[in-house]
Amino acid sequence: MDIETIFEKSKRELFFILGPCVIEDLDTVLYTAEKIKKISEELKTLVIFKSSFDKANRTSIKSYRGPGLDKGIKILEKVKKEIELPITTDVHDTTQPEIVADVADVIQIPAFLCRQTDLLIAAGKTNKIVNIKKGQFLAPWDMANAVEKVKSTGNLKVWLTERGTSFGYNNLVVDFRSIPIMQKTGCPVIFDATHSVQLPGGMGNSSGGQREFVPYLSKCGVAAGCNGIFMEVHPNPEKALCDGPNSWPLENLKDLIKILIKIKQVIS
Repeated sequence: MDIETIFEKSKRELFFILGPCVIEDLDTVLYTAEKIKKISEELKTLVIFKSSFDKANRTSIKSYRGPGLDKGIKILEKVKKEIELPITTDVHDTTQPEIVADVADVIQIPAFLCRQTDLLIAAGKTNKIVNIKKGQFLAPWDMANAVEKVKSTGNLKVWLTERGTSFGYNNLVVDFRSIPIMQKTGCPVIFDATHSVQLPGGMGNSSGGQREFVPYLSKCGVAAGCNGIFMEVHPNPEKALCDGPNSWPLENLKDLIKILIKIKQVIS
């Protein structure tokens, strides 16, 4: 599926961005991607596979970051060619978008980097879809400026993602008004159902999470009219090397997606 088709479908139907937080190893990535692909085919829904080659923003210096750019891109390329899923991954500096664009259909801008002008412009110049995650520190209407930076390159294919707002220490809350507010930019808006239940730095040397609330918030996001749902999923969240406490179990994924599609059908 080409990028233009993906972007047009994202305006019309509920779609999903799914995958492990970070690339742990080839076997885990391929196993997860195969399961996700099967769900996508059975439920006839658009799915983009997501996993990070590097988690540059980690709580502790001892935290696992990923395999790095070169090895990570090769693994994502295998997913794209062998499993035939569209790919997204995040970038952290201006040198990475051009390299990642050889494989990725969607370039993801991390929440803490959503105001970085040069990074947004570099991502826009790839002419891939650019998914900008709203910073936990920003009002939803402020994201119009980030959109403008990408579109200044002539690339109009922009998504925005709501992933919660900082609420005191080690906690996030979601203001679902942000979905229609950010949709006023003309961009499809995604709701990140797993990072929204994260407890940043909540475990001292790592982030905690409350994955039991993922179904509730994801249902609210769809009911509020979001265009897509982002969920980090893992075959065994308790052993995940990154964001395990807020990752959704792969074995429970299909049932939740079926519910979300039904909610979308009701409100459409």
